[in-house]
Amino acid sequence: MKLLVWDFNGTLGYRDDHWRGAIQDLLTAEAPEFTPLPAQLPAFFRASFPWRTPEVPHPHLNTADRWWSALEPIFERTFRSLGVDPARADRLARSVRRYYCAAHRWHLYPDVLPALDALSAQGWQHALLTNHVPELPQILRGLELGGRFVHLGNSAATGYEKPHPRAFELLTEAVGHPDEIWMIGDSPTSDFAGAQRAGWNALLVRQTTPSAAEPSLANLDDLVTFLAAARPPHSLCNTLALSTL
Repeated sequence: MKLLVWDFNGTLGYRDDHWRGAIQDLLTAEAPEFTPLPAQLPAFFRASFPWRTPEVPHPHLNTADRWWSALEPIFERTFRSLGVDPARADRLARSVRRYYCAAHRWHLYPDVLPALDALSAQGWQHALLTNHVPELPQILRGLELGGRFVHLGNSAATGYEKPHPRAFELLTEAVGHPDEIWMIGDSPTSDFAGAQRAGWNALLVRQTTPSAAEPSLANLDDLVTFLAAARPPHSLCNTLALSTL
């Protein structure tokens, strides 16, 4: 098996204004007097998500309700920092989940579906390895990605955030040790370095400031072109290292 393992956020798709957008949507609908939001949410909000501390596994948060419940105190604290009274902040905190997962706020990059089709035609199979929310399968179905992956490796389900070694091990065990495996993502730390430590090939895409230390491609059209050349993995990696696109 030849396997491409994809990150999701920033690689295949995105949510409008990400977490800040979800908070903005919620307040606009249910507490408009506290809008607009400041340009930056509090530092404690950004630091609260489990992928900010990938060295700490969380397999005990193994249901969607438990996963979201662990974050609700941070959401409540964020609303209170904006001036919302405690009782109302508690109610709003429990609504972040619904607004963040709203289907109309999620999008694919335009090159994704054509690239997946072209790569599948080249004989590649696809898996997902991403740090995400429990509702990822529903989000994927809404984006016409349901059924395209042989395995979904989601940190909210496994309890291991990239670049934790166990995240990569679990995916390899699940798909049966492919003959060739590449990690495709946008994070030098979570995707590229984590995959290399696992013994995988790795490429970055959509980098605003490419680095010669981490082979990168501008978009998925370029990825299709490089993989169609059928270079051996190490030759391809060396070529990319010489010319970051």
